This record gives sequence, structure tokens and C-alpha cells, in this order.
Amino acid sequence: MSLKWKKVWISDETFESAEVFDVNNDGILDIVSGGWWYEGPDFKKKHKVYTARQYDEYYDDFSTIPIDVNGDGNIDIITGGWWGNTLRWIENTGDPKKEWIEHIIDTTGNIETTRAWDIDKDGNLEIVPNTPNAGDVKVYKLIRDKNGKGTGKFEKHIIYTFKNGENQGHGLGCGDIVGNGRMDIVLSKGWLEAPQDTFKGEWIWHPGFELGMASIPILVEDINGDGKCEIIYGNGHGYGLYWLEYFEQNGKREWKRHEIDPHNAQYHDMKLVDIDGDGKKELVLKIQRGGRNPVTDFLPDGDRIYSFKEVLAQEFVLEPCTLPPDTVVLKPGRQLTLPGIAA
Repeated sequence: MSLKWKKVWISDETFESAEVFDVNNDGILDIVSGGWWYEGPDFKKKHKVYTARQYDEYYDDFSTIPIDVNGDGNIDIITGGWWGNTLRWIENTGDPKKEWIEHIIDTTGNIETTRAWDIDKDGNLEIVPNTPNAGDVKVYKLIRDKNGKGTGKFEKHIIYTFKNGENQGHGLGCGDIVGNGRMDIVLSKGWLEAPQDTFKGEWIWHPGFELGMASIPILVEDINGDGKCEIIYGNGHGYGLYWLEYFEQNGKREWKRHEIDPHNAQYHDMKLVDIDGDGKKELVLKIQRGGRNPVTDFLPDGDRIYSFKEVLAQEFVLEPCTLPPDTVVLKPGRQLTLPGIAA
């Protein structure tokens, strides 16, 4: 089914990410992007969040993760950026006339973007920043009180430290690769196998592929119906969109790469969701412009959203639901938001 989209102008801000949640607890969804939030349901009234630091055309605000960090009933956001070298949470004051309060969680080094997954399967999200130049992988767990409410503090867990001067690289994903129900972590040069005890056990590093400047997230999904998860990734700062098929050969785990779309560039963010209600998931991707690539930054395809429908177990076909460059006015380069759609 071809989808038709209606363009709705919201504002002229050009922050890196956006998210949809109920900011003021009135039961109506709002939009939060960078330094502002836009009050639903028409998003015409905007309120200041905080002053996001600007570096040239970029803002040091590369994610918008909604969590009630301090347990006061107001949803806060977690962000971080490349230049500030810090992971931060921005406290929702609950007063639309007051700016939100910025708190530093940790000094991490350059953050490409941040994602949240339930790493230890306890029903709560943990925070995982992609820090390409760092020599380790960190997970931040919100400390909660006996009632399960956030306390405003985080525990830092360094789950793996690379050897021989290697680093994390550009790209981050999470999912069950082994098939034991645990949440493994995928990076651009391999993947980390989760132990039974998430934060006390030893994570095992499996090199085995080279994804380059991979997307965030790298998706971990069983797309060919064999009961084992495959990997879907795009080139975040160059050409190409691919999936990796897992198989065993001579007792070793191997990966075979398949092309989905080698012709478009800067697939920095993606989601696998059912956007047309037919019960099958589509691969929805954000192509960004201004991705620090001197070739692809000037392509006419910059700042678009594409959808690929999985028509067969191993095939994806581009659906005619491409949006023109001015359709998405709030243009998140590092966090694509699809409110009201279940993954």
C-alpha cells in the first residue's frame, strides 16, 4: 500500500534529534527537539527547554531520550554531543515558563549519538552512548528507589575495554545475536556477547565484520525467518544500505553481506516498524545532509526519509513513500521519531 503524507510546518529550528512524549502531563503528546518543546496537539506554541550549545551549524545535542530521571513525575531527556564530550540529562522543571536544568552524567569523550535499551532485561532502559574514539563500551543504569522511581543518579558500567589501541568506532546496535535471550551489543567492527550476569560477568568480543561508519542504530532482527537474528545497517557518512546474514562454516560464525540499496548515502538512523498497518514491518530510514562528508553532503537526496518494504524473507523493495526535502521541517539527523507506531 502506497502511503500519502501531508506536510505540516512546525518551526524552523534545525536540531539533531527529536522525540514525542507528554511534556506537561496533560495527556496530549508534545514534540521535543533540542532547545525547544512544541505543545500538542497542533504544536504551534513552543517553549524553551534549554540553551543548547552551538558549534558552527551543529548543536551539541545528538539525542532526545525520554525518561523520568529523578522520579518527580515529569519526563526528562537524556542527550550528549560530539563537542561537549559529556552525557547529560535535562531536567523537566514542570513549569513551561522556566527553562529546564542541565545535569552532567559523565564525561565520555565524543558522542555520535545515544540510544536506550533494556540491556539487563529488568524492564527498565539503560543508556548506551556511541563514543567512536573511546577505547571502551559504557552502559549507564539509572539508580531507582524501592518504588522503582528514578533518583537522578546513574551507575556507570564499563562492560568492555578494547586492546591494542582499538576503539569503539562509528555505529551501535543491540539485540539477541546468540539466541539465548540476552541483549548483545553490535559495533562497527564486531559484536559483544552478553554474559548471564550483565554487569558482573565477562562480555566476549567477537570481531568478524567491518561495517565502516555504520548507522545508529545497527538493527538486530530475524528477517529471513530462520530463528536467528541478522544485522541491518547503513553507511552513516557514505553510500550504502545492507543486511548481514549469519551462518556457520567449519564451526565458525560467518556473515554474508546483502545489498538493499547501494545507491543512496548517509543512512544514519533507521527503524523497522509497520507503518502501513499490513502486519509486515517496513525499514524506515533517515538520510541526512550535513553529515561531514564532502561528497554526499551535496547530493539532492539529502534530508529525506525512505521506506523499504520486506516483500520476501530476504528482499527489500523501495516503497513510493519518499518525502520531499521540505516535508520534515524538524530534521533530526541522528534520531528518527515515529510516534504512535510500534516496532
